[in-house]
Amino acid sequence: MTSDSSPSPSDAASSPARQGLAGLTLAAIGVVYGDIGTSPLYTVREIFAPATGVPLDAAHLVGAISCIVWALMLVVTLKYVILILRADNRGEGGGLALTALAAQTARSPGQRRLLLLLGVAGATLFYGDSVITPAISVLGAMEGLDVATPALKDSVLPVSLAVLVGLFLLQRFGTAVVGRLFGPVITAWFAMLAVSGAVHIAAQPAILAALNPLEAWQFLAGRGWQVWAAIGAIVLAVTGAEALYADMGHFGRAPIRLAWSGLVLPALALNYLGQGALLMAEPGAVANPFYRLFPPALIWPALALATLAAIIASQAVISGAYSMTRQAVQLGFLPRLSVRHTSAREIGQIYMPAVNWTLLAGVVAAALVFRSSSSLAGAYGIAVTLTMLITTLLTWFVVRRRWALPAWLATGATLFFLGVDLLLVAGCSVKFFDGGWFPIALGGLVFVLMSTWQRGRTLALASVRQEGLDWASFLTGLEREALPRSTRVAVYPVAEPDTVPQALLHNLKHNQVLHERNVILTVRFHEQPWIEATQRAQVQPLGPGFWRVTLNFGFMETPDVPRALAACAAQGLALPPCETSWFLSRETIVPTAGAGMARWREKLFAALSRNAGSVAAYFRLPDNAVVELGTRVQI
Repeated sequence: MTSDSSPSPSDAASSPARQGLAGLTLAAIGVVYGDIGTSPLYTVREIFAPATGVPLDAAHLVGAISCIVWALMLVVTLKYVILILRADNRGEGGGLALTALAAQTARSPGQRRLLLLLGVAGATLFYGDSVITPAISVLGAMEGLDVATPALKDSVLPVSLAVLVGLFLLQRFGTAVVGRLFGPVITAWFAMLAVSGAVHIAAQPAILAALNPLEAWQFLAGRGWQVWAAIGAIVLAVTGAEALYADMGHFGRAPIRLAWSGLVLPALALNYLGQGALLMAEPGAVANPFYRLFPPALIWPALALATLAAIIASQAVISGAYSMTRQAVQLGFLPRLSVRHTSAREIGQIYMPAVNWTLLAGVVAAALVFRSSSSLAGAYGIAVTLTMLITTLLTWFVVRRRWALPAWLATGATLFFLGVDLLLVAGCSVKFFDGGWFPIALGGLVFVLMSTWQRGRTLALASVRQEGLDWASFLTGLEREALPRSTRVAVYPVAEPDTVPQALLHNLKHNQVLHERNVILTVRFHEQPWIEATQRAQVQPLGPGFWRVTLNFGFMETPDVPRALAACAAQGLALPPCETSWFLSRETIVPTAGAGMARWREKLFAALSRNAGSVAAYFRLPDNAVVELGTRVQI
């Protein structure tokens, strides 16, 4: 498991909550909207690419831009900003937070498992998006070099790779300092989008007809079977919408809504309308309509700002991958991973080496294989739209069962958004063999890892329960033996508290001694982000010298076990740190023939278990007081 980078509720109150609405809105603009904010770099160009078959004339320009504007209104504004931002899990958002919320409404264990698997499938697709977003954003920005100086066309890919590698190399140092510039830089980016678009709208006001939704309908209806290719390009305008929900816990609902309605939506709409107006006047600009919005003297400043915006968009996705991985570990879908905290004050400032280098390998591979933003556009969108579809399905359980809205309203709204999502998924599906397979393959690989780990842990715990010694028999046996007692405290962290820990049995076998106080410790992670301090520790006497302690954490919290155990003193169990030893059972997973899992999955689970991060580091146990004792677990 991994440590959490987010602060506790009290810590959070001392950082973002005290910045005020204006400060949080500025910060949200920088972190939340970088991905969707860089979509104008390539979206319009891809709609009129030869593969879509869309004619480049005034009627189709108006229709295509109308589709973009109304996609922003229906998908982002209506679905995410107005509806889904309400579905918070005690202030937290994102795919796994929504999954946990929906799973709490399940009416049977089978339904709960199905909802969890559905949510995990959505989370795995995010990793495919995390690979493509940095590659397409940076390549799209760097392609301005070709517009500025055609002689630099061959430099686009090498420069893009250098920027991407440098971005991932800098992750270990954190972004606490430069992160404060994200908001101002992205605000300047949206201001540039708005102004550059408005200039061309003023010169060609006929493009304003795109604000009529009937133009979008006529465009789609008139495309026939070729409509799917056009939709697959239009969907590029709404990639990044999930970030609104995923980052809600960092900034709150109000700042994200204010940033969208007050700046981001108007700027995006003006820029897309401006690109349509430009192409009405200069059809030859279709090779790169974004950079052709600018006169030659301003292309280099626009290129510089686009590069910064692409880097910030990539940074937000990388940080999101860290956060998603942390939540997956806390909820039991991934093994422990090494986490380094890069800032004591900033939210989300963690560095996960394994995630970082895996993403870098994927991003570099994507850039080398596809080589341009146009080629990557074929891979982009299918993972995003499938995630949107899963979000809609999970939201129904929240809307209907938690909010208790009328069935006709909950089902009607769900069916409407499902219709939109299915339309977008179908449009992206035609690009499957043009690169759409790439994020699906990545997501499928991660899903296999997550589902194998979750199933393997279930089987391992069942094996421990079956082969373990029950407490009643053990304590009865102790009463008949006069074993010497050490004056120290022994803490035995276990996943299954109902059976005697193997580490305790090994300690008795090899050392022939018991401690005066023995604590059987279980750490529980719950399907809510935070646990109140009063509910943190539960103490239950088991017998003379034995206590069972349960520590409760939310999936967004850092499991600092020694600190949490201090709360036991109020319940009559004092555990002085200098007198406490920690005995850990290091499990060796032994695959066996049976009905548990396929043989290859058991071997995969055993490999994941061997390479899991240190329990002591994860729980923040003192290194000089930890004793590890091996045990074999058959699955």
